[in-house]
Amino acid sequence: MNIVAGVDCGTQGTKVILVDLDTSCVLAECSAPHELISESNGRREQLPSWWLDALITAFEQAVITANIDPKLIKAIGVSGQQHGLVALDKQSEVIRPAKLWCDTETAPENAQLLQMLGGEQACIDKLGLRVETGYTASKILWMKLHEPENFAKIAHILLPHDYLNFWLTGEFSADYGDASGTGLFDVRNRCWNEEVCALIDPSGNLFNALPALHCAEKAAGVVIGQAKERLGLSDNVVVSSGGGDNMMGAIGTGNVKNGIITMSLGTSGTIYTFSDTPVVLKHPSIANFCSSSNGWMPLICTMNVTSATSLVQDVLNMDLIEFNQSLDASEIGAGNISFLQFFNGERVPALPDGKASIHGLDAANFTRDNLVRAVVEGATFGLKYGLELLRDAGISIEQIRLIGGGAKSAHWRQMVADAMNCEVICPEVEEAAALGAAIQASWALTGVISFDAIDELIVLDETSRTLPIANNVAAYQLAYQRYVSTLNNQYPQLQGQC
Repeated sequence: MNIVAGVDCGTQGTKVILVDLDTSCVLAECSAPHELISESNGRREQLPSWWLDALITAFEQAVITANIDPKLIKAIGVSGQQHGLVALDKQSEVIRPAKLWCDTETAPENAQLLQMLGGEQACIDKLGLRVETGYTASKILWMKLHEPENFAKIAHILLPHDYLNFWLTGEFSADYGDASGTGLFDVRNRCWNEEVCALIDPSGNLFNALPALHCAEKAAGVVIGQAKERLGLSDNVVVSSGGGDNMMGAIGTGNVKNGIITMSLGTSGTIYTFSDTPVVLKHPSIANFCSSSNGWMPLICTMNVTSATSLVQDVLNMDLIEFNQSLDASEIGAGNISFLQFFNGERVPALPDGKASIHGLDAANFTRDNLVRAVVEGATFGLKYGLELLRDAGISIEQIRLIGGGAKSAHWRQMVADAMNCEVICPEVEEAAALGAAIQASWALTGVISFDAIDELIVLDETSRTLPIANNVAAYQLAYQRYVSTLNNQYPQLQGQC
């Protein structure tokens, strides 16, 4: 058997998938949860040791489920939540809990960093994108200003997936895709930017703490030491370069050529596509990342999707069946209610201090069914707002590959197809990032990117294929225009952006 493992270290837990390359079969999918340090000031942190514990637990469960000897595994690929800061000292020990992508405690430092860079356009000129709250660079500046004693200990800066690769291999490395979300990386020239590092730390220690960069087909190393013993692996198990969860999700949905969009209806929402050249930014909210398949991956991220719908579900004391029944019972436009769903602030549009609000209520439309539909439409329209920015940048969209918990709802799939006016389909394997990591692991075995592996391992669920309905497209366009008008009235600084 020729087996590879894909690991996805997310915010809520770590998933492991085992794939038999000889038969193109998924042998097992298992997961283990993480705790989360969460405070009202926006702090969102985790101990990297929790990731290791979850990886070991999920890996052992997967091996048992697949009923295989772990020594049959030939390679491992690792996907990780983007933007997190793992700081190590000279002994390669973790200095403090990792700040995560969803940490907003560092918003003032991000604003300060943008100012240090010379403003939004100067930042784009230097890096090819605008640094955002949540990117790694502002976390480093926060650490310097608030924990100078810890900052002084830094010998290595890693992202979450880099840290797991380090535990597996003993090597400090990063890939172009995940590195491009740090705010320290030039996405057009694919290199760390020494000038930006020097703005944060003129001593040069920060720049020297950054890991070596690898392309998608290059191995980060082989599994050694404690990791090899704990996982029960044989000698010379290859570890691929890995990447951020969105980059691996692109590979795991076959999003490695122009025209395909991956859209995630998860706690937050993401939209990303492949480009063989860097995108010329017409709007700074497009994250002009590199892909983990040696291209580029323009991305839009929204902070409120199932996180927003779950809050409404909870406050109405509805289970998921009742919630979906209400969605089915309501009409497009939710009786002219617009729900700005910014419970967690928002990244796109750029409203880090935004608040949720409901508009257009009256005695006739104030019903549970309309409130349910309004929040689902609001989450969908937030993603449409981002999709229109991509279209305005000249990106062609032929098909949306839908993933995440919301993708399981046939009604939500139809809403996405109609609101975006585009065909929608779901991959059969839901754990797209873990599958993408497994596919990249197969590339590391040969040192060559194989699109045959993508074609063989990614199966689309034909029962989920959803086409837009013309009358619905028109109705959703009216509802979306009302949503944008409400958005612009509530936040005048956004007018003219979309």
